[in-house]
Amino acid sequence: MDYHNLAKEIVENVGGAKNIKSVTHCMTRLRFSLKDVSKANKDALDDLDAVLGVVYAGEQYMVILGSNLIPTYNAVVKDYDLTTEKPIDENLDAPQNTKWTWKNAGSKIIDFIQASVTPMIPGLIAGGMFKVVLILITTFINPDFAKTSSYMLLSAIGDAPFYFMPVVVAYGAATKLGGTPAYSMMATASLLYPTFHDLVNQLATNPHLASPTLFGLPVKILNYGTSLLPALLISIVAYFTEKYLNKIVPGIFKSIFVGMGTIFVSGSLGYLILGPLGNYLGQVIASVVLFLSRTVGPLAVGLLAAVLPWLVMTGMHTVLSPFMPQLISNPGYDPILRPAYLLHNMSEGGANIGVALKTKDEKLRSQAWSLAVGAIVAGVTEPSLYGINLKYRKPMYGVMAGGFAGGVVAGLLGAKAYIMGYSNILALPIFGNTIIAIVAGIITSIVVAAVVTYVLGIDEKKTTPKVTEPVHQTFADDEIVAVADGRIEPLEDVADKAFSSGALGKGIAFIPKGDFICAPANGKVTALFPTGHAFGVTTKSGVEILVHIGINTVELNGKGFDVLVHQDDEVRAGEPVIRINRKLITDEGFDITTMLVITNNHNEHIDLISSGDVSVGDILNKGEN
Repeated sequence: MDYHNLAKEIVENVGGAKNIKSVTHCMTRLRFSLKDVSKANKDALDDLDAVLGVVYAGEQYMVILGSNLIPTYNAVVKDYDLTTEKPIDENLDAPQNTKWTWKNAGSKIIDFIQASVTPMIPGLIAGGMFKVVLILITTFINPDFAKTSSYMLLSAIGDAPFYFMPVVVAYGAATKLGGTPAYSMMATASLLYPTFHDLVNQLATNPHLASPTLFGLPVKILNYGTSLLPALLISIVAYFTEKYLNKIVPGIFKSIFVGMGTIFVSGSLGYLILGPLGNYLGQVIASVVLFLSRTVGPLAVGLLAAVLPWLVMTGMHTVLSPFMPQLISNPGYDPILRPAYLLHNMSEGGANIGVALKTKDEKLRSQAWSLAVGAIVAGVTEPSLYGINLKYRKPMYGVMAGGFAGGVVAGLLGAKAYIMGYSNILALPIFGNTIIAIVAGIITSIVVAAVVTYVLGIDEKKTTPKVTEPVHQTFADDEIVAVADGRIEPLEDVADKAFSSGALGKGIAFIPKGDFICAPANGKVTALFPTGHAFGVTTKSGVEILVHIGINTVELNGKGFDVLVHQDDEVRAGEPVIRINRKLITDEGFDITTMLVITNNHNEHIDLISSGDVSVGDILNKGEN
């Protein structure tokens, strides 16, 4: 394959090198940060043979390449000399931190835990896979190796990421909160300090020893190695302590007293309250998982494996990642999450096998076999999801059926992961003495997914999704229409001073009830924000109209918004411009009120109705409806 030519076509179809602010990659995707996402040609990119799919999310334009990724990335960087640039602030709003509400509290907490745990996941997987290699050596090659000092030292390398996990978690938590990582890390490390660890060992061998005290208060002696939640709690206390001390300590003394005071308060509370509390919460989580495992365990594994392809595509699977290391720590194994993740990957491979056996297209057959190997051996499923499942649809049913069947079988036989590892077939040793159970689940997943996919067949005709336009009426060029189904309210009632004050212009607000935000008039899209939260239309007479969806929704970074047009497109009144996910946006705690503002009336007198229920296309000009 000519990767330099492929790089050229990709760069041209994301708007050219001048439109690229930065480029990077993950395991399967080229990730572009673009100056103007509307200049990207998604259809042209999808038509390239090597491209498995195109996704826009989180302000990144992602081109999925699978096995062709690294050589294409290298060609892009070499041929175009692209470097990472400082992000350009193109936000219309002044972003503010989203306030905590009862609706978004859960997502806020999960987001914090996820961000705290993410930095350590690669280390845990690396350590887990390193231990897998040692297990294979001592089991199949040289059992006596386990008695050598080399094994002892190498085993320490594999164990280190788990033992010092709390310190890495503290780093992630402090970074997420905006505190000084060193303070949280030091306070957390005190729970692992050799002196404290010696007390743990002494009490383990002699339970009748008196417990130590701190300031006359008893200290509960526990083993905090591999623990997760105590580090999170200590990091939160360290952040607020540091913030408070920075307010009250005079500037010349900050370098002395802020750090000292922060580790004193958070470290002391770690011994007295936060460590035992975190340990207790960990036991509660473990009890819940063990209860599920004993009761509906097989069904839980099967259902999770069945829905994982949808979770992966939406990014929601990352919500579960913090609980895996917690389960490995307490109760010491994971009976649900890791088995489900592994079996989902196996069912992806099985569905690809079904496609390869069914299709008559040589090129698709070759691609399907390649993706099957990638999913089963390497545990990489995104190329399968976007290159096969979404494109041909029916294989998705095979993936879900295979995941469910394999999950039920593995759950019934008691499959458990005892070490963190990657979700591929090479990680089988992490399941210890339940390896036969997970092997049975793997075989079931692959076979069921392949058979279901083969029986259902695939629609090899490439289809281009069309957006149904809810309005077909023709409007005069001077008419302004409702951009959404819903209720109109006066602009001055909007909970955003930039709009309610009239500083941006006169207009009205909508409380939308539908999923489409449409063009307010015939004209050209002259402003289109990559996040999808706002767009501007200039009419043929020069009137400039801004439509802003929600308040502070720029913070969602495009999540919940699907842009249906390109900048400089000609649109007609009532034509869909943005499709929104109202539930997602409101669940994130954002006000969905949508503003229509005349930012430049071009010397025309424009008077709009300001109350009542409307549907898309209803004329808003007073005297016109």
